[in-house]
Amino acid sequence: MVMATLLKTKLYRPLVRPEFVSRPLLMRRLDAGFNGKLTVVSAPAGYGKTTLVSAWVSEKECPVAWLSLDKEDNDPVRFLSYVIAAAQSIQPDLGQEILRMLQSAQPPTIISLLPVLINQLDDIRERFILVLDDYHLVTSGQVHATVATLLDRCPPQLHLVLITRADGEKVAEGVMPFG
Repeated sequence: MVMATLLKTKLYRPLVRPEFVSRPLLMRRLDAGFNGKLTVVSAPAGYGKTTLVSAWVSEKECPVAWLSLDKEDNDPVRFLSYVIAAAQSIQPDLGQEILRMLQSAQPPTIISLLPVLINQLDDIRERFILVLDDYHLVTSGQVHATVATLLDRCPPQLHLVLITRADGEKVAEGVMPFG
């Protein structure tokens, strides 16, 4: 996959509209979860999950990498390429070698590339947030395993946010099958 084929608009954080209704209780709950590794925001379609998280991260004083997922992101190579592209909004040179390896005639396995990515994420010295929006569209076991490994081994400055229509406990079980 060539980086030029990635759709840049999947990496944009949605804007908070002027008519946004503030939800202070939910914002405080998101703030409380920020001390951990993972926040799962789960509700049916139309409940304002993406808007809430977008408003919350706009108030944070740390960098945010945003990725809006779709069904095509069940391909592990595509998924990892997009995660790297999102993280490059924080550190532009991150993942260049991984992307080159993914484009080779015989690319290494995704799982073998994750230590390289995690080490590069660890090089980001400040606290940062990675948001994966529409995570309910991910059905690939390989992608779930990638996210689980990332979460299990993530550097302490990374906070992962999953936005989903799926039941939050089921998402957490899929992402963290052992915990």
